[in-house]
Amino acid sequence: MTIQVILSAVGSDRPGLTQSLADAVLSAGGNWLGSHLSRLGGKYVGSVLVELDESDLSRLQRAIENVDAGGLHVSIVPAGEEPAAPGTALAIELVGQDRPGIVREVAAVLAGLGVNIEDFASRAENSAWSGERLFRAVARLSIPAGTSFDQVQSALESISGEIMVDLTIARTEAKS
Repeated sequence: MTIQVILSAVGSDRPGLTQSLADAVLSAGGNWLGSHLSRLGGKYVGSVLVELDESDLSRLQRAIENVDAGGLHVSIVPAGEEPAAPGTALAIELVGQDRPGIVREVAAVLAGLGVNIEDFASRAENSAWSGERLFRAVARLSIPAGTSFDQVQSALESISGEIMVDLTIARTEAKS
């Protein structure tokens, strides 16, 4: 039987870490389906979705032990079931002066409407014009049945002035 697992990795960033993960997956007969890998806070962090035969899971665990010995901590967890496609998919982008609480405020509004954050990426960077630190984020959201695009847009716009961010919201294609 074919299963899917998620490899979660954290370690000091250096060349070759992605190759180490890819070698481990391939040596266990696994197929690398998707990933999010990046340098964050000076560390290599990421997740990899792997498909393999259930009988090969122990081979993958042994291969990951070798990666761990090389200084990259990797854990394996079973993947969950993919939910049904959302009725409405949205993309949001926001940018504003960096300050504590921006993510919390946006996440609270979305959670209050039952909106799921499917993908979220953010960074702080210096403004090209003023040199002040800006916060940028992009997210892909799925809206539950019974909640409208207009409700989400209104709720986010109602806090955009309070958290001092420019906000862009758009309907998108549901992820397949």
